[in-house]
Amino acid sequence: MPDRIPGPRQQILVIRQGSFGDLVQADGALRDIRAHHPGAHISLLVAPQFHRLMQRCPHVDTLIDDPRAPLLNLPGNLALLRRLRDSGFARVYDLQGSQRTRLYRHLMTPGLAWHGKDNPGSSAAPDRAAYARLLAAAGVEPTHTGTPDVAWMADDVSALLAAEGVAPGYIALVPGSSARHPQKRWPHFAELARRLVQSGRQVVVAPGPDELDLARTLPCQVLVGPSGFLDWFALAGVLARASFVVGNDTGPTHLAAALGTPGLALFGPHTSARRTGIRMRAFDAIETADLGQLSVDEVFARIA
Repeated sequence: MPDRIPGPRQQILVIRQGSFGDLVQADGALRDIRAHHPGAHISLLVAPQFHRLMQRCPHVDTLIDDPRAPLLNLPGNLALLRRLRDSGFARVYDLQGSQRTRLYRHLMTPGLAWHGKDNPGSSAAPDRAAYARLLAAAGVEPTHTGTPDVAWMADDVSALLAAEGVAPGYIALVPGSSARHPQKRWPHFAELARRLVQSGRQVVVAPGPDELDLARTLPCQVLVGPSGFLDWFALAGVLARASFVVGNDTGPTHLAAALGTPGLALFGPHTSARRTGIRMRAFDAIETADLGQLSVDEVFARIA
């Protein structure tokens, strides 16, 4: 009997450029797409700043950077579209669902099987629900889509914690947020940290590069890496080992929820907890019309 000569692998494209929290939320959908196409070559179209992060993702084979250049930047956009057209994709899962990606659909190979997310910003439904609808319509069982699990993102930080004198059972705080959304920041993290320390809990914060000054105003342990802050993988390791996480509506808080760490997210009026899908497993949220009026007593009671 002659040896079987394997045919070419089916080429699949998934689009989810960012942000950090969005990529965390998309993990379950990526896992289900991989399970449905076990022998396919899966490429992920991603923003360049998340290339290193998603290189570790076990559900994709190749990353294609999309800097999302202005549409009038014809050379940059044409080079990307040429690469997408020449890759021979048989199917596209568009988890971004933006005007830009809909334009890509019109400019790519005619007749391509394209499954796009439909979840406008005015919708109260989380993107994970839209992913589940998209996958089901494409014949993909959305087994893991509703419960992302990014354990693959977490480094072993036991040596870092030991060097900093951080013992098991610590509470991690996420007091920052995107600089574009300062209204998402609860202003009472310093008092919460003080109350937790007084109650005998060890408290840590692992700030991003633009949050160092804020973190140092908190009476707790500030964890930084060799470059002055922890990278995504060390941050995930710190959050995964925490006994509890309290944070604003920002990427690291969503990361903690997707790691399965118990925690509490604090939401002002900018968006709803349901829309973000942060309530999963042991993670909950407090929503208020005015974060400044949310008391330390209420948050402390929820932790206790």
